[in-house]
Amino acid sequence: MRQHPNLRKSAVAAALALAFCGAVLADETCNSPYTTRLIKGQEDFVHVWTLGAEGVGDGSDKLVTVDANPKSKSYGKVVHTLSVGGRGEAHHMGFTDDRKHLWAGGLDNSKIHVFDVGSNPAKPKLVKTIDDLAKKTGFVGPHTFYAMPGRMMVQALSNSKDHGGATGIAIYNNKGELVAKHAMPTGEIGGVKGDGYGYDLAINPRKNVLLTSSFTGWNNYMMDMGKMVKDGEAMKRFGATMAVWDLKAMKPKQIFSVPGSPLEIRWSLNPKDNWAVTATALTSKNWLIKPDGKGGWMAKDVATIGDPSKIPLPVDISIAANGKGLWVNTFMDGMTRYFDLSNPEAPKEIYTKKTGKQVNMISQSWDGKRVYITSSLLANWDKKGEDNEQFLALYHWNGKELQEQWRVDFNKEKLGRAHHMKFSAKGKQT
Repeated sequence: MRQHPNLRKSAVAAALALAFCGAVLADETCNSPYTTRLIKGQEDFVHVWTLGAEGVGDGSDKLVTVDANPKSKSYGKVVHTLSVGGRGEAHHMGFTDDRKHLWAGGLDNSKIHVFDVGSNPAKPKLVKTIDDLAKKTGFVGPHTFYAMPGRMMVQALSNSKDHGGATGIAIYNNKGELVAKHAMPTGEIGGVKGDGYGYDLAINPRKNVLLTSSFTGWNNYMMDMGKMVKDGEAMKRFGATMAVWDLKAMKPKQIFSVPGSPLEIRWSLNPKDNWAVTATALTSKNWLIKPDGKGGWMAKDVATIGDPSKIPLPVDISIAANGKGLWVNTFMDGMTRYFDLSNPEAPKEIYTKKTGKQVNMISQSWDGKRVYITSSLLANWDKKGEDNEQFLALYHWNGKELQEQWRVDFNKEKLGRAHHMKFSAKGKQT
């Protein structure tokens, strides 16, 4: 879909103007800064975007809703499931800016399912399915869903031509209509060549900066992990860059070399800070992105996560609301680690706990007292046999240790593979 560049720029500029006037922060610390209707206290529900598994229940991808309110009789129990029919490699999801709808993607079939969670968060409804992402953009594997005012920015992982890592960003309005698309950079900027790969998106509205990271394409993420790691050529097909974009113009202006596939990006939410962090999956490093003192930005390796020689595989991070701490989940060893970020130039790992045989996503409440963890990475990358635990678990964090409160066994409940989480509440959002 093509649109006159001036129209695209004016639309983004208008969105930015609204954001600069009233940007607010969501309860989970990994949401877009444009997401409104905050949960100011206790979340009532956790929605889990769940991969269908053959022979498990109906075998379909589904949105699973779990009661998270300790005052409820169904606390820690599944209260609703909504199957979408078939398996499309359910992965990530994100709220619209008004927090009324969740957009959830399939990395295999490239479908985007839109759920109404605002009308009744206890019983979400599927209200729309977008199935022409590849046809209209050439991108496949919708991964990150990042709200802007009246818009949804979608970072894809791959493309329909060769299913490799070259991909781009699609921008929709909240009605689900495509309004723009942008290819990831492949040219050289500042002496660093872009690899065209994508993964996560994160915006700093105050600085008009969009950061993007890089992973791998469909050919790799749909391959069995054991087979892939033995394939020398496949292991070369991972992203090793991050890009800094001019958000208003939607043009990349810097590219960083960040070896080892940088994944999730988290800006510090402390208004006094002006930096972001990411973790590299293959090299087990924390990286800091900060101003370079010359009007631009720089990326710096600042900490090691576990023992890189054992490939713990950092897969998700969650930053504290005050910017002083960072949770890191490492998939292969099932560890949840906490880093002191008081000095972001030198993070210190101060706490480690084994929370599962395999762990993936991690989300915390705004006050940092509740930490939720899920298990599944990708259907063909999850462990086999008894090590294939599938769960959603809640821990309380008292500043010294994680204390498990409950755990929903997704295998026992015949739900599938638990992946991404988002919170909602009844009548508490403003």
